[in-house]
Amino acid sequence: MHSCHSGDSEAPMEQMIAAALTKNLGGICFTDHLDLDYPNYPQLFDLNLPAYLTDVTAQAKNFRGKLPVLFGLELGLQPHLAPRYKEILSHYPFDFIIGSSHLVHGLDPYFPEFWQGHTEKEGYLEYFVSTLKNIQAFEDFDVYGHLDYVVRYGPNKNLHYSYEAYRDILDEILRLLIEKGKGIELNTGGFKYGLGHPNPTEEILARYRTLGGEIITIGADAHKPEHVAYDFHRVTDILKDAGFSYFTVFEQRKPKFIKL
Repeated sequence: MHSCHSGDSEAPMEQMIAAALTKNLGGICFTDHLDLDYPNYPQLFDLNLPAYLTDVTAQAKNFRGKLPVLFGLELGLQPHLAPRYKEILSHYPFDFIIGSSHLVHGLDPYFPEFWQGHTEKEGYLEYFVSTLKNIQAFEDFDVYGHLDYVVRYGPNKNLHYSYEAYRDILDEILRLLIEKGKGIELNTGGFKYGLGHPNPTEEILARYRTLGGEIITIGADAHKPEHVAYDFHRVTDILKDAGFSYFTVFEQRKPKFIKL
């Protein structure tokens, strides 16, 4: 989940935590955005890490005994940022790091400019190829977030999208993640965006498991209190259908496996 420390959220941490308590969650981890060299709005996602750490630490203390509050980060990856991110991560006691692809050659699929000059299928493929390059360039993360993020903003969203249509590149991504010992995220934000599926889709979750992937975390990608644990009632069946009997949480960058 995110908070007002992210450039795309205005929610105070206290409100996000209060929402988590009403949903009877067993614990949460803030993963606010750090997207360096984000061209559309420079400095929007240049997270103030000292202030962020101070706030998370204070909230963890305030809610001790009521709800575990952990310190995470969502990194917007680009190959040229690998050395800078490695240096930044070495200075902070993170519990959990999500690696994400938001930019493709300097453009975010969120904006219409990304879709100019190529077809939807070409845009999706370009996004997945870029994701593969990010994983090849940088590996100091725990899971890869919303693997098919691009589909949220495609001209037809997931009307013509499927795992089979991009099997080769998706399998290459999943195999590399598994080879590097990395997990993926079951992101229920896809339901919020009207896709009728999580990000990534159920097929991709199952394929990751079939290929030998074991690390699967759960997030709603909430930026507002009303989206905390969005559609989490679907999660158990999705994971069981994909072949999992557990999910994963991280503390001090170490995975813990919890039976469904």
